[in-house]
Amino acid sequence: MKYRYLLFDLDGTLTNPEEGITKSFAYALEKLGMPSESREALRKVIGPPLVQSFEEFFGITGERAEQGIQWYRERYSALGWKENKVYDGIDEMLRKLKEQGYSMILATSKPEPFANKIMELFHLEQYFTMLCGADDYSSNRRTKEEVVRYALEQNHITDVNEVLMIGDRKYDVIGAGALGIRTVGVLYGFGSEEELLAAGAIHLVNTPQELVEYLGRLTKVTDAKAF
Repeated sequence: MKYRYLLFDLDGTLTNPEEGITKSFAYALEKLGMPSESREALRKVIGPPLVQSFEEFFGITGERAEQGIQWYRERYSALGWKENKVYDGIDEMLRKLKEQGYSMILATSKPEPFANKIMELFHLEQYFTMLCGADDYSSNRRTKEEVVRYALEQNHITDVNEVLMIGDRKYDVIGAGALGIRTVGVLYGFGSEEELLAAGAIHLVNTPQELVEYLGRLTKVTDAKAF
């Protein structure tokens, strides 16, 4: 087996959170007195940490960004986290990968309490060794890179060559890549082929089943070289 550990992003990789995130972000912008945007236009905020979305896409920084995050969380904690659905084929993919002996770890920029609730809502936690998310109360566990580093430390993983990240946005690729971890990009989420390849993804898949097949090919090649 070429990889022992699979790190999975959550939003856009395991579940489709578009409704809950975009409606909650629109609510925050309205509270901040900003012009409203369509759900389609707000899809860009799915993936990066909230503070980064406010800064990068709307030029909202400092205390105003923190206020926006509070407004976002007000709606998201009540409704948004449940306005979500699992992508077709995810359960089967996770079951097969677990049966094949992979240790799977969630590594998401979403705050860990929400990540836990979503994984439990859809009964996905059963496939994972650990669920790792961002920590709003920590100064060093907010970005994707920091969450991935935390996941490695908590699982006592020292050889990054045994680790593969799976995600749908450039933030997954860049965050994992900063620690020397390769990433496979999924195209059924919110990132484009151009975005993922430009960030450095080593391979792209269109469906969860394609990920299983890709890892299966790697295993066969590794086994063949052993003889």
